[in-house]
Amino acid sequence: MHSRSNAGRVIHSAMTQIDSTYRGQLRCDAIHGPSGSKLETDAPSDNQGKGERFSPTDLVATALSNCILTIMGIVAERHAWDLTGCSARVEKSMTQKAPRTIALLEVWVTLPPHLDAKQRQVLQKAGENCPVKLSLQGSVPMSLHWQ
Repeated sequence: MHSRSNAGRVIHSAMTQIDSTYRGQLRCDAIHGPSGSKLETDAPSDNQGKGERFSPTDLVATALSNCILTIMGIVAERHAWDLTGCSARVEKSMTQKAPRTIALLEVWVTLPPHLDAKQRQVLQKAGENCPVKLSLQGSVPMSLHWQ
């Protein structure tokens, strides 16, 4: 269990193991070590796959939107605010030329209407600072819209 500090030194922290296996026909399985839950991916139909499952880059987009919602949920629970009905929609655009990369992740976050302006501000700040967004920043263009 380790992570890198600001100085690049390895320090102990939480670590999660995920085991992945290639199953053929551009499909993979991943097993989440702590829970044992299984996830399948498939190459997208526009890149030689069947598009029958999330693609690996779809999971990056999903990680961003779910991380935003989760971090806001943590803050909302801390303040005893009801976040029920909060949602996020993410659109992922890919570059067309090789090597393919994520060109843009655009997220629309819809907060419940009963929240006041201060609550919305606190939740937006939390969402903007979710670990996935901070990890992707500088590598993947992102745009968040708050409703």
